[in-house]
Amino acid sequence: MNVRDLMTAEVLTVSPETPLKSAAAILAEHHISGLPVCDEDGRVLGIVSEGDILFKEQGPRDRRGGTLSWLVDGSRFQKSVKASARTAGEAMTAPAVTITPERPAAAAARTMLDHGVRRLPVVRDGALVGIVTRADLVRAFTRADAEIGLEIRDDVLRRALWLEPDAVEVAVDGGEVVLTGEIEARSDAEVLTKLVQRIPGVVSVRSNVLYRIDDLQRSTGGGLLTVR
Repeated sequence: MNVRDLMTAEVLTVSPETPLKSAAAILAEHHISGLPVCDEDGRVLGIVSEGDILFKEQGPRDRRGGTLSWLVDGSRFQKSVKASARTAGEAMTAPAVTITPERPAAAAARTMLDHGVRRLPVVRDGALVGIVTRADLVRAFTRADAEIGLEIRDDVLRRALWLEPDAVEVAVDGGEVVLTGEIEARSDAEVLTKLVQRIPGVVSVRSNVLYRIDDLQRSTGGGLLTVR
């Protein structure tokens, strides 16, 4: 499952010139936590979020350390600009953390956690084409066992590893996956487990897949081995 399968294509946006009051009203009216700020060509310049509004709402802080400290400390200067912001462009967090539609859902989850964000604008050639949120990823995690099994057979076995789907038996129960079968190379067996672990909705993976050739050790010894 990729980002394009989860994203919302119709996205509310604001321009850099949008008054901050108007941006806040859109957030409140539509019960969303952030808005992409885009230029006239649809390119994402930043994100204005509830956090940016709250930063503005707390009011200005005392300027301690004198003028020189403000020139040296860029972060303090940026906070000053945010505190006095009147438009979305002045209040936004930039640059925005974005993702492309072809990236896997697991990459979106990892990016959100790494950057501490709740949403990712989805861009193609720099232009906004959608948005994916933490809620979208959580909903994907609740998908049915049958849907998870189908993705393993079609996307992982057939498309990613070029294996016939019946080469590996796939059993899914409550998101817990058991793989059983026999394939040629140890490398494919290990990649299989890693790819299945990244599928949204998978809770755990137990692999009983056997391989004939330990190509990772450059060995072609006989016998079937099991990936642990």
